[in-house]
Amino acid sequence: MLVRYAQLSQETESSIFLFGARQTGKSTILRQQFPDAVFIDLLDSELRMRFQRRPSLLYDMLRDKSSETIVVIDEIPEVPELLNEVHRLISEKGLIFVLCGSSARKLKRKGYNTLGGRAYPCYFYPLVSVEIPDFNLDRALLHGMLPTHYLSKNPRRLLSAYVDVYLREEIREEALVRNLSSFQRFLEVAALTDGEMVNYANIASDCGVSAQTIKGYFGILEDTLIGYMIPAYTKVMKRRLVQSPRFYFFDVGLAGHLLHRTSLERGTPAYGHAFEHFIIQELVAYIGYHHIDEQLSFWRTHTGIEVDAVIGDARIAIEIKSAEEIQPRHLKGLKSFGDDYPESRRIMVSLDRINRHEGDVELIYVHDFLKMLWSGKIV
Repeated sequence: MLVRYAQLSQETESSIFLFGARQTGKSTILRQQFPDAVFIDLLDSELRMRFQRRPSLLYDMLRDKSSETIVVIDEIPEVPELLNEVHRLISEKGLIFVLCGSSARKLKRKGYNTLGGRAYPCYFYPLVSVEIPDFNLDRALLHGMLPTHYLSKNPRRLLSAYVDVYLREEIREEALVRNLSSFQRFLEVAALTDGEMVNYANIASDCGVSAQTIKGYFGILEDTLIGYMIPAYTKVMKRRLVQSPRFYFFDVGLAGHLLHRTSLERGTPAYGHAFEHFIIQELVAYIGYHHIDEQLSFWRTHTGIEVDAVIGDARIAIEIKSAEEIQPRHLKGLKSFGDDYPESRRIMVSLDRINRHEGDVELIYVHDFLKMLWSGKIV
């Protein structure tokens, strides 16, 4: 059994919303880490329908529980009307709730009660490298890091089913878009630009819809936790910098599936893109799990000089290359960043096995970088 990094039981001094994409393992970890909690699973259709008909049943069910009793409600967006009862139980009875869901959109769309600051958001991610004994990088890049996908001998079938379920249950059944085929085409085009700067007009042209529609589509991906935007770092502009964000799907394997990847060979552009995506995915999870109050961004000049990841106010700059032997030309972005932000820590993470310094730049082999990251020695 995989031991997950997140320690949710340490988060419950007050109630929390736990958001994470489908199949990241939310339900499993909730049962593992809260074995004595009252557990309400709204994927149980009979239970869900009873609460939909009469949300006040929740109050009746829990009103006699002692203060600080922990109550887990899995998939709260299925019956968002329960949030009024949750609010009442927190205020009147002092119960602590763990409210789990794979989409914040259902709560936001109709203005449901979000508990007025009585529950704070936490996020759950796909597997991270530190959770996997004998971690296999190439398997992660191709299969992705959803638990069943990483371990599977046939991840393509699972990834295909994942996309089908997402389109059917999150998009069509919730009527989030008018034209499902256009949205399906958009997913494939978005995968082509995974890790690249977002150009709404170009994507709109490829999909045959308006740029405004494309902005809405990206909003759906973010709200359903299928992807996220990484903003450009633009503070203290000594050069002319780009300001468009980059988009990443939440899992490198999902992006690869939408790109119809069946294999990855080291030294190819496809491998390089997947390698970069994976490192960004690990950084996003580390920052999220540790509630680090610093933004993850990227830096790029209008002349094309760039750094893949910037943490905080230019505190750390990380360039990601899948090269097995780092050459001076690979360091151009970090050197330029150092000229503008000389106090920054600059790191090159790559497949080069020889850890060393090149001037002020730290060259770190990927497996060593991952160990350092999850032991708190990078961020």
